[in-house]
Amino acid sequence: MARLGIDIGRVIVGPVVGGVADTSVLGTRLEEAMETPPAEGALEAIAALVPRYEDVWLVSKCGPSVAHKSRCWLARHDFWRRTGIPEGQVRFCRERRDKALHARELGLTHFVDDRRDVLQHLRGIVAHLFLFGEQRDPAPPWATPLPRWADAESLL
Repeated sequence: MARLGIDIGRVIVGPVVGGVADTSVLGTRLEEAMETPPAEGALEAIAALVPRYEDVWLVSKCGPSVAHKSRCWLARHDFWRRTGIPEGQVRFCRERRDKALHARELGLTHFVDDRRDVLQHLRGIVAHLFLFGEQRDPAPPWATPLPRWADAESLL
């Protein structure tokens, strides 16, 4: 059965829009970070995808401070209930390449990330790689472009 992994930063929260990423979750106080809206259509699209997968996990690279803000953001936006992902199915790592360790351990078959270097590390581990959001360059041939969450149901 298929198992999906989704990055948080610049995918669920603060995507690049018009060439600019909303990084308010990263460098602001907790109270301000909680006001950052989800990416347009993210919660609805993820909720529609959850029944198609045996398991869905969030896998994000960040330090302890941003991990704490991310957990608080997910709770504040009622993410777990709104998407149907079981509460707590989130993994954090300190290096982008370490997402591959989580992907292997969780048996992920699909992964959505906004960074091609992350997806490069997942090659040979995750069969279906999706490059999310606005990008300067076209997606490499081994990744499927996923420009916005509105496209998710037809691609994932």
